[in-house]
Order: sequence, then C-alpha cells, then structure tokens
Amino acid sequence: MTLALALPAGRSRPRRARGVLGPVGWTALVLVAAMVLLAALAPWLAPYPVDQQDLLHPYAGPSPAHWLGTDATGRDILSRLLWGARTSLGGPALVVALSLAVGLPTGLLAAWRGGLVDAALARVLDVVFAVPGILIAVLAVAVFEPGLTPAVLALAVAYLPYVARTTRAAARAQRDLPYVEALELQGMGGLRICVRHILPNILGVVLAQVPVAFALALVDLASLSFLGLAVQAPAADWGVLISDTSALLQGHPEQAVYAGLAIVTTVVALTFLGDRLTEGRPVARARKEKR
Repeated sequence: MTLALALPAGRSRPRRARGVLGPVGWTALVLVAAMVLLAALAPWLAPYPVDQQDLLHPYAGPSPAHWLGTDATGRDILSRLLWGARTSLGGPALVVALSLAVGLPTGLLAAWRGGLVDAALARVLDVVFAVPGILIAVLAVAVFEPGLTPAVLALAVAYLPYVARTTRAAARAQRDLPYVEALELQGMGGLRICVRHILPNILGVVLAQVPVAFALALVDLASLSFLGLAVQAPAADWGVLISDTSALLQGHPEQAVYAGLAIVTTVVALTFLGDRLTEGRPVARARKEKR
C-alpha cells in the first residue's frame, strides 16, 4: 500500500511543476526556446555566410542589406550572432549533460551506500565545490591548450558537485521511506531500486536546477571565450564578439552590445525559469494538501 502511494506521487511532480510556472515562467521558457531555435536554424536564417567579408563596407550601420550592421572586416553581425548562438548554447548544454551523467550516479551511490562511501564522496565533492569553476577551466586550458573542449570538460567537473549533492540529499530522503524497505524485503537489488523507483521520484528535483546551472555555465564559457581561452577568434561566439576591443576603441560598440544583450537575455530567462521550477514544486504540494 505504501509503495502504491509513493510512486505515483513522485512521478506526477513534473506535471504539477509545469502547472505553476505562471506568466513569468512561461515567458522565460518561450525566450529560452526561441534562443535554442535560432541557434538550431542558424544555417538557414543567417543572411550571409558567417565569415564572408566585405572590406569595402567596414562598420556599416544597420541597413536593409545588413540589419545589424557589419564589423571591422565587413562581416554581417546578425549572421555571426546567429552562428555564435550554436557554440554559446551548445557548450553549456554539454557541460550540464556531462555533469548530470556523472553527478546523478554519484549522488545515488552516496545516498544508497551511506557510511564510509557516503563520507568519502561527500569530502571529494566538497573539495571540488570549493574551487571556482572558471579557475578549474583556466587550469585545464593551461595544461592542455585553449579551446572549447578543455573548457567544457573542466566546467563539467566543476559543476558535478551541484548535481551530485542535490541528488544525494533527495535520494537520502527517499532511502528512508517505507516503500524502499518493502522493495528490499521482496528481494529487489539496490541498483534496480535506485534506477526504477528512487531516480524517477527525485528526477524532478534535480532537473529543476538545470536552468540555473545552464545559465552559470553560459556565463563561464562566454567569459573564457572573452579571454581567448575557449572559442577562438575569428570563430563566431557571443563571448568572442564581446572581446573585439578594437571596435570599441574606434567607437563601434554595436557588436559587443548585441552579443551582451543576447547573453543577458538568455541568462535572465534561464534564471527565472529555474526559480519558477524550484518554487513551483512546494507550491503545488501545498495546493494539493489544502484541497
């Protein structure tokens, strides 16, 4: 009876969270979806090839030919913004995916085994958590070479504690529930219990943290690209577009402004979406209990 009550409640949480996003949450979700769609369709939406130069029209203002103008070598800024969205959003997506792929099993293992295993993993996570992610990325780039791959892998390691600690806390709460003891008495193994029952019950809690982690990774990767440690010029990337100091010194900040607005808009939308998903879960439970 306990098992029958616990499992449906855990699996219905994502639907309740979606129901309480509210206008702010839905607006943020639409903005994020629009950014992802623009990045995916960049090869078809960009009016010019990303590296096509027009040396006769450097720093051209907005016009029907170039909606956002051109840069120092006459490259279309709109095209570079659209193509830059692919690395600016794809890099953080890889960071979050890798941290989830490692952090979820790590947190489940720590919660299930407990004792020395839990204590050892917790200490390792605390050490990694204490080091800023961008510092780990800088060290990785120094050891290997500047590029998107070392930066993504380093940030994935840095963001691992966020996922693992959230998973561990949620899984430990599930570990103490009666339905887990009932499953063990029936002879079900720990791996099967974690994968088929505990993980579905905590997945909503963990995934609610993904938008904020994505936003933080976006800012970190843009900062590394700005410093020349991740995506390298002349490749199109929002961080690279902001780093064009020669345009700023010559009084043409348009490219940096457009790329900065793209970063700020995406980060703010992701932050609001993450807040609504996190706050929506207890709100939904409170509403159900009130009814």
